[in-house]
Amino acid sequence: MTTSQLIKDQKPGAARRDGRPGIALAVIAACQLMVVLDATIVNIALPHIQDALQFSTTDLTWVVSAYTLTFGGLLLLGGRAGDILGRRRVFMTGILLFTFASLLGGLAQEPWQLLAARVLQGMGGAIASPTSLALITTTFPEGPERNRAFGVFAAVSAGGGAIGLLAGGMLTEWLDWRWVLFVNVPIGVVIALLAPLYINESERHTGRFDIAGALTSTAGMASLVYGFIRAADAGWRDSLTIGSFAAAVVLLGSFALVESRAKEPITPLRMFADRNRSGTYVIMLSLAAAMFGMFFYIVLFVQNVLGYSPIQAGLAFLPVTVVIAIGAGLSQRFLPVLGPKPFMVTGSALAVIGLAWQTLISSDSSYAGGVLGPMLVFGFGMGLNFVTLTVTAVSGVAQHEAGAASGLLNAMQQVGGSLGLSILTTVFGSASKDEARKQLPKFLSDGSAEQKAEFAKTHQLPGTWGHQVLAHGISMGFVAAAAMAVLALGTAWLVIRVRKSDLEALAGTATPGAV
Repeated sequence: MTTSQLIKDQKPGAARRDGRPGIALAVIAACQLMVVLDATIVNIALPHIQDALQFSTTDLTWVVSAYTLTFGGLLLLGGRAGDILGRRRVFMTGILLFTFASLLGGLAQEPWQLLAARVLQGMGGAIASPTSLALITTTFPEGPERNRAFGVFAAVSAGGGAIGLLAGGMLTEWLDWRWVLFVNVPIGVVIALLAPLYINESERHTGRFDIAGALTSTAGMASLVYGFIRAADAGWRDSLTIGSFAAAVVLLGSFALVESRAKEPITPLRMFADRNRSGTYVIMLSLAAAMFGMFFYIVLFVQNVLGYSPIQAGLAFLPVTVVIAIGAGLSQRFLPVLGPKPFMVTGSALAVIGLAWQTLISSDSSYAGGVLGPMLVFGFGMGLNFVTLTVTAVSGVAQHEAGAASGLLNAMQQVGGSLGLSILTTVFGSASKDEARKQLPKFLSDGSAEQKAEFAKTHQLPGTWGHQVLAHGISMGFVAAAAMAVLALGTAWLVIRVRKSDLEALAGTATPGAV
């Protein structure tokens, strides 16, 4: 048979070099790795981004929130697009958008340019990430082969954060902060070129896009986050602060109305009818809110106060990823025996303890006592919760709705992280301003002429005075983070009620991409 006959007999959308599942899995896993590590790889570079583009500490939070808000808000829409338009096609579109946005972000010369690029990155990630998980079901037959593929996907999802920490530190220190974005460009181009060669296109299904639901939810959460961040700078009586909160109420109310009437809603409200699932979403929202804020401010503390280099900062966080993995492994092993509630309660309690411990942080704190100890306690608690929350979220739902249930949990994590970071920023802004007023007379009395000249240019207290301001603001922010973890603990204790009959379902229904 000739090559032309082979091409003619191929099914439409078939991979041009079919029969190489290992390469197909590598392409899919590379996409997930790129999307997952993007959060941590950028986090390590935040102090350098702040200096290069002249971000204030409060505005710097948008470098994280612009990505996570867009990613979380459009995640379910991205999964729906893959079902309707074809998963490989949508996968490649998301990868190319993410790659182009990374290039723009690396070239940014102004803060707004970087934030616009981060929004585009979030859109690309929201399109590519859910589709990459779905492509495993298209590429691998049900059984051991698919289970192994899911295992690789889950391992990449879990390990991407640690890889991002190290890669971000090395790229920032050895090259420049811009390379934490540039590094995505060659990877994305290679993935886009290999996808049509080794990945089959999926069947297209009929359906509708809930554009109104996606836009009102994302815009509503963005308005809410902006309101908190604006309040940190301009106060609660500022007209833009009030207007942002008012817009958030209108938009989120419109979102609920749209979803209740939509034939194919992006967020099926019936998912909240079950108390265990609703409780799971609240716990994830609360813990992610505390976690994103904690990592953001600890990155600033270890580099700006402790004087760590980017590589040292990346290494400083690695022990946390280890204890998260240990906690996740324990919960996965004993979940079918004990059920989810003990892990949710214990994990949330450990998160409260770790965050309460971090409220004691000061400019004199060491890494071992003030940073590492609390983070290990918090990380182990999060590890106990991650798998448990994922399994509980999809327990008891119909097979065709498992993707929506786990996708909504993912969206809660991203949106919760953005919201929590904005709330911590409000507390940080208020507390640091109060501390700056206390430190200013000491600085004017004891500061050198060079330091005073620097203060006149930057309006930021230098040296030990600035360290005390930053540390005090961070410690007060952790009070708010601890309160969020208390909400998670209360929900786990009072709301979660899983029956013995649910344990069999809990044993193996988790969707790997949600972990």
